[in-house]
Amino acid sequence: MSFYRDFNDKTAIAAWNAAPRKPFETIEVKRLSPTVGAEISGVDLSGEISEPQFEEIRRALDENLAVIFRDQNLDRAAHKRLAKKFGGALHRHELAASRGFDAAPDAEVLAWRTGPESRFTAGDGWHADVSCDAEPIFVSLLHVTRTPPTGGDTAFANAYLAYDSLSEPFKAFLEGLTAIHDGAEGWSAGYGAKPADGKSYPISEHPVVITHPRTGRKLLYVNPSFTTKILQLTKTESDAVLGLLFRHIESQIAFQTRIRWTPNALLIWDNWATQHHAVWDYYPEARWGERVSVVIPGQKPSR
Repeated sequence: MSFYRDFNDKTAIAAWNAAPRKPFETIEVKRLSPTVGAEISGVDLSGEISEPQFEEIRRALDENLAVIFRDQNLDRAAHKRLAKKFGGALHRHELAASRGFDAAPDAEVLAWRTGPESRFTAGDGWHADVSCDAEPIFVSLLHVTRTPPTGGDTAFANAYLAYDSLSEPFKAFLEGLTAIHDGAEGWSAGYGAKPADGKSYPISEHPVVITHPRTGRKLLYVNPSFTTKILQLTKTESDAVLGLLFRHIESQIAFQTRIRWTPNALLIWDNWATQHHAVWDYYPEARWGERVSVVIPGQKPSR
């Protein structure tokens, strides 16, 4: 392997960082890496926030793809109220009501507690949340209330740069392809979870390369947790191409960042423009959190 970064990678990163960014007036934004992630301060999310302040938060998310707010004491009502400002409807996860530790299950809140008794932790592998849905989650808001002494980061990868850094002939090859995203791959194969009686996990077909509806930029939309096959290729060809794309996202550290958690931090991310990986490096310590996510009705991944 060459020790020199591929030309496409360098030029893609240079173009990303050359994009103009206006200063912020109502919030403070500190970038966590050149390619993805930022920390926002100067705002209390537990109450109502002004429209100018929310619009700047939205712009910071578009520019940085994942943004974290420290020391946010949110109850579920405030958490859901903030999520609703992103428009659309709140997502109801297939596994939301299955958490036995939740005394008051809420289908719009995906809660979890990872501890010494856990067989797995949610999101321990590169993925975009529920890409198996016909209308996948667009924005997610995760509030973590208990953290281990060290570890438990969430890693994020920039899916725009994953696409931009590919060669032009390979981009052209991917343009007309679609892939199957299967919920059973993520939850049955990944976690050993079973759907409720009379139900099955969703399966959807999405383009391999999609256009983001807010930014108009193209991005790579396949992930190893849910994507099982490219329909226009044979199984052997599909496995080879998907394996290449999965490794491309996983291995390009320059397209990634690790976001460090602190108690009562809230993380918001663009679930189409990123993939993420919850790093389970803290066993037997515990990590608890609740996620609320936004779906835009009628908004499906498209070219």
